[in-house]
This record gives sequence, structure tokens and C-alpha cells, in this order.
Amino acid sequence: MIKIQEPSRPLEIAHMDWVTGLPQGGDRSYNACLVIVDRFSKTPIFLPFHKDDTAMDTALLIWNIV
Repeated sequence: MIKIQEPSRPLEIAHMDWVTGLPQGGDRSYNACLVIVDRFSKTPIFLPFHKDDTAMDTALLIWNIV
């Protein structure tokens, strides 16, 4: 088994997962959450979004916030 490379700076390597099926909340009625974990600092980032958002919506969310 090959060991995953250790990052040398924040957000060089990140793990992402979507949590869906959440009750609607917030002023924009979000119903899902994108969880990003920075492998360097082990810090989680939680981004609210809509389950029906497109790949482009998700990419723009990540680009603008992270």
C-alpha cells in the first residue's frame, strides 16, 4: 500500500465530502453541507449549499470561500 504524501502547506491536499438530507435552514434554505478537511492542519471547513446545486455552483462556492 502506498502512503499518501504529506502536504507542506495548508490546502495543498484536502478531503471533501457532501452531507445531504439535512433539514432546510438559513436565510437561503440550505439543505446540505460540503465538508472540506485540510490535511495539513486537520481543520474542517463547513460550507452550506443546496442538494441540487450543480458542479459549477460547488466549484464557485469553493473558489470564492476557500
